[in-house]
Amino acid sequence: MALSDLPLSYCTNVHPGRSLAEVDRGLDEYTAPLRTNYGAPLAAGLWLAAPVIAELVAGPAELPRFRDGLARRNLTCHTVNAFPYGDFHSRRVKENVYLPDWSDRRRLDYTIDCARVLAALLPDGVEGSISTVPLAFKGFTHAGDHLDRCAAQLVETAVALDRLQQETGRLVRLAIEPEPYCLVETTDEAIDFFEKVWRQAGSDAALAATRRHLGLCYDVCHQAVEFEDIPTSIGKLVARGVRINKVHITCALELESPGSNEAGCQALAAYVEERYLHQTLARSKSGAILRQIDLTADLALRPPAEFREAEAWRIHFHVPVNAEHLGPLRTTRQELRQALETVAGLDYAPHLEVETYTWEVLPGRPSSSTPQLLIDGLTGEMLATRQLLAAMKAAKK
Repeated sequence: MALSDLPLSYCTNVHPGRSLAEVDRGLDEYTAPLRTNYGAPLAAGLWLAAPVIAELVAGPAELPRFRDGLARRNLTCHTVNAFPYGDFHSRRVKENVYLPDWSDRRRLDYTIDCARVLAALLPDGVEGSISTVPLAFKGFTHAGDHLDRCAAQLVETAVALDRLQQETGRLVRLAIEPEPYCLVETTDEAIDFFEKVWRQAGSDAALAATRRHLGLCYDVCHQAVEFEDIPTSIGKLVARGVRINKVHITCALELESPGSNEAGCQALAAYVEERYLHQTLARSKSGAILRQIDLTADLALRPPAEFREAEAWRIHFHVPVNAEHLGPLRTTRQELRQALETVAGLDYAPHLEVETYTWEVLPGRPSSSTPQLLIDGLTGEMLATRQLLAAMKAAKK
């Protein structure tokens, strides 16, 4: 039985966090009330953007103060989201969220600083995890040696994490998060890249550090959007020695039978928005997977023939994980159940984190000016997830 017994985590990237003051405000306005509603130990899966990390490491006082503030709010932290480097709540984020990529020294330095911060926040005896970008965005132009440069910097990061463990006694693992239309998006691409990293490790010590500290963040929404069979996907990762360090408990949107589902197409058009990228994949009747880089009104309402004739579409739009359907649209909650059931059979326990960051851009938009709507939505997600996990644990006994 490998479902984590650590407090369930939710990712704070749902709140603005462009400064340390803004992070603190989000913890007070949203996380602390959520902890009260949840009625059980709760972990904050902290999103700490590069400017926030810079504040935390700038002097000797800020990090202890921040750690004490978590304790005062009865919160713990064992995982950090270091995927968005900069402003994740600007008017337009889209493909900029993947910058800087893993060929850029800024990404390495930021990640190591995140690890140092997390090591100071970890409860005694608890391992830490950090999720990060899947190398780079496929829509950008890359040099011929781009993957090699990414691999080299990740090996260097693993060695630095190994050194951090020796210095502090805290084990922090990095979790590369596959995502549609990125250089690592499918399970097979993830396996291929990890094997490249292991080959490039160089020394036995670097290889050991890489295997210990580098793994995957399995975002269920992302792999469901790829139309991957979730148990098979996880089984392939395990068989090839790729460790799952973190699971993002997430659901995607699904549009079934788009050619004859006018209500579904109309409903999907309401999800078009300007902040985040919503990669849209379709499975044809032959089983081929078709890709569009983003969800647009034209795609939803006037799709090209191959999309119109597909069996189903899946859209990278994180929707509440306690929903089976949203009007005429389905969610991939069934795939989420499959992922958790499969993870429960591992011989180790990945960190579990609910990560629905899109509440403010959902149709109906519970905006930051109405915090209670967001608190209620997050509470529903967390209670439903706790119930789902408890049922799975009971079934395993």
